[in-house]
Amino acid sequence: MKILVAVKRVVDYNVKVRAKADGSGVETANVKMSMNPFDEIAIEEAVRLQEAGKAKEIVAVSLGVAACQDTIRTALAMGADRGILVETDAELQPLAVAKLLKVVVEKEQPDLIILGKQAIDDDANQTGQMLAALLGWSQGTFASKVEIGDGAINVTREVDGGLETVAIKLPAVVTSDLRLNEPRFVKLPNIMKAKKKPLAVLKPAELGVDIAPRLITLKVQEPPKRQAGIKVDAVAILVDKLRNEAHVI
Repeated sequence: MKILVAVKRVVDYNVKVRAKADGSGVETANVKMSMNPFDEIAIEEAVRLQEAGKAKEIVAVSLGVAACQDTIRTALAMGADRGILVETDAELQPLAVAKLLKVVVEKEQPDLIILGKQAIDDDANQTGQMLAALLGWSQGTFASKVEIGDGAINVTREVDGGLETVAIKLPAVVTSDLRLNEPRFVKLPNIMKAKKKPLAVLKPAELGVDIAPRLITLKVQEPPKRQAGIKVDAVAILVDKLRNEAHVI
């Protein structure tokens, strides 16, 4: 079985995100970037399936600027066999990403696609579902457990009411949740080996996909700072402030 894993380069989760002064987006200049945490979990799950003898090859795919090669190399160091970068400087929205991945999938013919349930930069939670719809494949989202059977896969999903287990046929798209696994620490020897693993670079034009944005960002701004709390001496004062100052009752 071949597994394709999509990985995204985002602002590191430890970095305090700041909006640009002109409100056009998020400041990324001189900011530490890393792999989307949910995609790290997706790579880890693919590697574990390979170690269990369920998969023969893992292909890591990323879309974006040339620096995304670093993200793919991280995936290769974690255990992926080869990488593919669809390189572009244009803004990629979820639908464009899904369309590009669809063409890559048609070329690679994987049996299973795993990707993070969402990226921590836009929190869209759309790409996996869109990709499954475009391919006409089964999908298991918000996965906290994955079990491969004979031509099928059992996915335990995290839902509002608890856990739900669904059986889906392969080929399928699975999106990983936080509790699916804990990604391994990448060792230095594996980082060195990753530099020698193959990494192909493609362009959106080669794939015949229109990546023009369909949505327009009007403005990006930081949330207002919270005011310090105060103590009151009586319930009547609290009610008065909630009614006349906070306007919540």
